[in-house]
Amino acid sequence: MRRIPFFRLFASAALGLMWLAAGTPSAHAQGVVRSVHGEWQIRCDTPPGAQAEQCVLLQSVQAEDRPNVGLTVIVLKTADKQSRLLRVLAPLGVLLPSGLGLKIDNIDVGRAGFVRCVPNGCVAEVVMDEKLIGQLRQGQNATFIIFQTPEEGIGIPLSLKGFGEGYDKLP
Repeated sequence: MRRIPFFRLFASAALGLMWLAAGTPSAHAQGVVRSVHGEWQIRCDTPPGAQAEQCVLLQSVQAEDRPNVGLTVIVLKTADKQSRLLRVLAPLGVLLPSGLGLKIDNIDVGRAGFVRCVPNGCVAEVVMDEKLIGQLRQGQNATFIIFQTPEEGIGIPLSLKGFGEGYDKLP
């Protein structure tokens, strides 16, 4: 894994938190939609203090059987443009030690730990490697799994239609 200087990672974290602070359904009001790729949107905005516009690839979804349980999934470049981050905002009340599970086309990809909670949810984050990017490009559906108890996982499906195209066009 490539090390990212703290100040650059901090700038990327600030952008991601700006997008996440907007929350789930209201995230649609944040930034300008630059393009739509299947179920994904590229949204751009200039956060306070930033010198340039910053863009993310974003999709917000809700659990089919629980309309009050949703996720916002964001892909963004780090400030140094060397790495891509996958950030997921899960609802408050998730069991933090269990992390966030991910399956792509029913194949277990693994779990990501939660890194922080903000007023409207908890954030899981991973640096995307080529293997994960390839799986997301080739997959049809992803299922993010949150836990409210150690025994109870809630699978939230997300379409990967348009992910590859959107990823390629993310500035």
